[in-house]
Formats: sequence, structure tokens, C-alpha cells
Amino acid sequence: MKTYLSAYGVTATVFLAIDAVWLSTMTGAFYRPMLGSHLADQPRLVPAAFFYLLYIVGVVYFAVAPALQSEQWSTGLVNGALLGLIAYATYDLTNQATLREWPTALSVVDMAWGTFLTGMSATIGYVVTAWLTRN
Repeated sequence: MKTYLSAYGVTATVFLAIDAVWLSTMTGAFYRPMLGSHLADQPRLVPAAFFYLLYIVGVVYFAVAPALQSEQWSTGLVNGALLGLIAYATYDLTNQATLREWPTALSVVDMAWGTFLTGMSATIGYVVTAWLTRN
């Protein structure tokens, strides 16, 4: 249990740090021009916090834990990237299917970002957790 709590903490830290850089640079440059008035002036922190708390559980369960069991960083990378693609595609493609205006370019970029972010976070989460549990 201690290993998985460590994995959660490490993975959450990595995920939040990388995503914060992305969102702070891309909100004005990419998302706001694409979404216009649909984008809130400030993010709603409570739903965002729930997303991050739950999503990291999924990253640890589906990517970091299997990597720890197999002792292969590539398991974390592949499982994390696949989870990121599926999760971000669920959001983006549902929006594209149901909203009047949802640019295809936004879906493509966001899905690529989710794939990269989740894959990298799971990989780093695995590497650091494996190192911490060995020492």
C-alpha cells in the first residue's frame, strides 16, 4: 500500500507540474482562440481538483502499478499513453459530437496532449517510485 501511495504522490506531482506549464502557456495561445466565450475566465477549481484526484488514481492503477509489477518503464509509457488517448478522446470527441462548435484541430491537439502527458507522467511516476522503494 505504501508503494502505491508513493506512486500516487509522485505521479500527481509530475502530472500537475507538466499540465500547469501546458495550460499556462496554451490557454491564451490556443484554447481561448478556439473556444472563445465558451471558455471560463478562470477555471473552476473544485471540479478541476476532482478530475485530477480521480484521473491520477486511474493513471496509477492502469499504468504505474503494472509497470511496477513488470519492472518495465515501457509498460508505464504504453499503458499511460493509451489511457491518456482514450480519456482525452472521450472528452474531445463527445464534445465534437454534441456541441455546435468544437474545432477538429482542438480535438487533435488535446488528444495528443493527453496521450503525451499521461504517458510521460506514468513513466516518470514509475521510475521515481521504483527508485524510492529500492532505497
